[in-house]
Amino acid sequence: MTSPFPPRPIPSTTLKELRGHDDAGAPMRPYPDDEGGAPLRCCLRSSTRGELIALVCYAPLRRWAAETDADPGAYDEQGPVFIHAEDCGGPAGESTGYPWARPGALRVLRRYDRRGRITGGRMLQLPDDPHAAFENALAEAFADPATDQVHVRAVEYGCFHFRVDRPRTPAAATPDR
Repeated sequence: MTSPFPPRPIPSTTLKELRGHDDAGAPMRPYPDDEGGAPLRCCLRSSTRGELIALVCYAPLRRWAAETDADPGAYDEQGPVFIHAEDCGGPAGESTGYPWARPGALRVLRRYDRRGRITGGRMLQLPDDPHAAFENALAEAFADPATDQVHVRAVEYGCFHFRVDRPRTPAAATPDR
């Protein structure tokens, strides 16, 4: 199943940096996952028991802004995310939907413009068909021409899950993207 709004994992260049020191300046502290089920932002899947993972501080909008010369100002935020402690190669194969999309889960979709400023948001309680709910909520977000990207976060902990960029047609693509 291919989505017009594919979720983006944390980029590999950023992961390499986070595995040294995270966005709060702390060194990575890897540990074996005793339980499994941690939402890994490097490959957009849940960890399995025994995998070597780390909880690091990540500032997604700050990092995006540094690449694009945007200025999110007060909208810059950082928070904890789980990653593999070593390179995992990212998502395996074609996306089969949105990660961590269990019915009943609460998600917030925050919309940002090209400058990194918030343009709106909405809360979404995932129904029995979470894929369709995400597709509809993202279509709604990108119906606003000011929306350049959407960050999906868990409501319970505020954790960043993934980013979705405005779909680009080849004619609309910009060289800096």
